[in-house]
Amino acid sequence: MTRTVENHQKEKTISKPKFIAQSGCSFLIQEEKAENIFISEEWNEEQKMIFDMVQDFCKKEIMEKMLARGREFEITKDREEIIGLLDQAAELGLCGVSISEEYGGIGLDFNTSCLFAEASAYGFSFATTIGAQTSIGSLPIVYYGTSEQKQKYLPGIASGQLKASYCLTEPRSGSDANSGKTSATLNEAGTHYIINGQKMWITNGGFADIFIVFARIQDDKNLSAFIIEKEFGGITLGAEEKKLGIKGSSTVQVFFENTAVPIDNLLGDRNGGFKIALNILNTGRIKLAASTTGGCKLAIDQAVTYALQREQFNTPIAQFGAIKHKIGQMAVDTFAAEAALYRTGQNINDKTIEFLSQGKSDNQSKLNAIREYAVECSLLKVKCSENLDYAIDECLQIHGGMGYSAELGIEMGYRDARITRIYEGTNEINRMLSLAELTKRAIKTKEVDLVGAGKKIPSYILKQYLPFKSKSGWAEEERIVKNIKTLFMMLSGKAGQELKEKMVDEQEMVINFADILAEAYFCESILLKVQKLEQLKFYDSKDFDIRKKAMQVYLYEALDICRKSANDAIQSWAKGSEKKWMKRFTNVLLVDYDINPKVFRRDIAEYIYEKGSYTL
Repeated sequence: MTRTVENHQKEKTISKPKFIAQSGCSFLIQEEKAENIFISEEWNEEQKMIFDMVQDFCKKEIMEKMLARGREFEITKDREEIIGLLDQAAELGLCGVSISEEYGGIGLDFNTSCLFAEASAYGFSFATTIGAQTSIGSLPIVYYGTSEQKQKYLPGIASGQLKASYCLTEPRSGSDANSGKTSATLNEAGTHYIINGQKMWITNGGFADIFIVFARIQDDKNLSAFIIEKEFGGITLGAEEKKLGIKGSSTVQVFFENTAVPIDNLLGDRNGGFKIALNILNTGRIKLAASTTGGCKLAIDQAVTYALQREQFNTPIAQFGAIKHKIGQMAVDTFAAEAALYRTGQNINDKTIEFLSQGKSDNQSKLNAIREYAVECSLLKVKCSENLDYAIDECLQIHGGMGYSAELGIEMGYRDARITRIYEGTNEINRMLSLAELTKRAIKTKEVDLVGAGKKIPSYILKQYLPFKSKSGWAEEERIVKNIKTLFMMLSGKAGQELKEKMVDEQEMVINFADILAEAYFCESILLKVQKLEQLKFYDSKDFDIRKKAMQVYLYEALDICRKSANDAIQSWAKGSEKKWMKRFTNVLLVDYDINPKVFRRDIAEYIYEKGSYTL
């Protein structure tokens, strides 16, 4: 491994964004044009090089070594080797992907940093280790640090000399992050904060030099954040946690007992720690979506390789319809995830440039851009992590007994994948957060005009009873996408009007609405991607046809998800005639989509067999 990214040259001045970024959440009420979104086929050669280098590193230094030794990396057995891997990654420039060149990093743009996260999935639990170093462990300093703090800590983090961690969760404070009890008290001399408390589930905590710690100063309403060096003293580490998966990553409890922290190590503003935590979690969510999408591609590749080799009844099992169904559906879900993921990542890029052009600072522009797409980040985290659980489960199933055995590492991937639905906020919390944030932007801050869009719904529904005519070659698919958006606004709007503040207690129904919202975004994203592929003619007719079929199967499945979610929500609270008309309008909006999903999945699977791996 001789290539590095140390010569990566970030553009110093960008006069305008590459694409026109929709405002966050506006996909619900605005029709996007395909030419305005980014698709993964548009990666440039430098970005592809970075992906290949990270993937090659993970395959050579992690996957091949694990298979050769016949077991996974374990922090309790391979601690020094795992730290050495992080050092090797740093030598290649990989620990400074989000740190600017000024501080020893390479300063990748946001979307490319998501591509980096996708490639790191091939490192299994090491993806968690390097992810903490490059994301939650360093971004608080990147975004909120003073110039002195950046100069002091970022070069060491980028070079790997300083290992970073992020300390938010406590035994009684998980999803309710602002309820943490860790305290910070200013000493009599006014020179240091004295930190006391306990943090748990701290990734990289067992060997970290730097801890980003959230604590409450006196009786403040919100937490504050601090940069704490292990050398400050007063820090005790618990034993490495015994976990279901990601055994190669360090996860410990960290105890602070009268830890003296210089006042200059307060990160950001006093009382501002909760805001820091929320913004960093938004970043972590979309990067987790990228990593899990990479995991899906790996699971498909492993499943395809085995299915083509394994024979039963004198036939490769790849040729059986049940196996084609699995491979085809895994590919469909991954294709949709990739479309939504990099559409959002590029939107964050371009919105950052937009804020810069308005005179905002570099840090503030980045933070505002990430905050802008908080809803999309939550939806991506949920859908992509659940895609991975499905993909690795089916990969194991295709391998049968060999998948259940530890020999091939499939069961390790199965165990590693399970955490992705829990960290960066559980999927249940993220579903509810997506609705809460959208509601706030519609009602409180008026950033999204859902009320105005809602007034148009009755006339739009009436038009569905008229003969459907359109000259667009994508009219039916565009109608499906718009109808799913309309369904979400109709049902959530009506429920909100009637239940008002009580709606927050109806978590099952909120989750139903969040699932419809997610399908609206993913359906639109995959359709826009296919439309853009047609415009730009990236592929020949056969290649394009397969991608079109993947989009059509996704829309077909999404309609079923929306039907069930809508009916469950309606049954939960509506009564009498209101229930009847809402069900009737739901059926009007969720029209039948006349495709043959069995044949399409088979065609997709055969295409992947021919290519030998996931290539959509």
